[in-house]
Amino acid sequence: MFLKTQLSWNVLVPAENIDAEGLMLQKAILIRLLDEFATKKAFKDLGYFMAVTTLDHIGEGLVRQHSGDLLFPVDFSCITFKMFPGELLEGVVHKILKHGMFLRCGPAEKVYISHHKMAGYQYVPGENPSFMNDKSSKIEKGTRVRCTVIAERYDEAERDFRVLVSLEGDYLGPVS
Repeated sequence: MFLKTQLSWNVLVPAENIDAEGLMLQKAILIRLLDEFATKKAFKDLGYFMAVTTLDHIGEGLVRQHSGDLLFPVDFSCITFKMFPGELLEGVVHKILKHGMFLRCGPAEKVYISHHKMAGYQYVPGENPSFMNDKSSKIEKGTRVRCTVIAERYDEAERDFRVLVSLEGDYLGPVS
């Protein structure tokens, strides 16, 4: 689910960019904010960071003693992407293992479906492994799959989510 979020961060502008006045200073602050936003992948409560939509307020800059850099409090709006249990997702299979498969869904690459949550599907080994059911429905690398989120867990060290999904339910499985 995409969420609109308002955040307040402190943005550090290096001393060499400080002689700028007015719009040039705003541009330097915005560029630093966008750089910081891009390096932060996700937060537990907010999900994955997708895009900054508006820069709402720039506060008074505070000079840092030793470096001369300025620290600006900034309020901005952004779009985040978070998966919730019970939510329907569509993802693309990027890895198939004997005991399940991994999907990519937006910025999430660790969306896992266990073979236990694919009722009726059997693993088919080979050069291009796949899962196939008795109705000849085949799931292989590159297949678009609709599934339901069972659980999600945030990994603080990797700043990433691990999501468990299921194909058990109506209208779930490969999408044509």
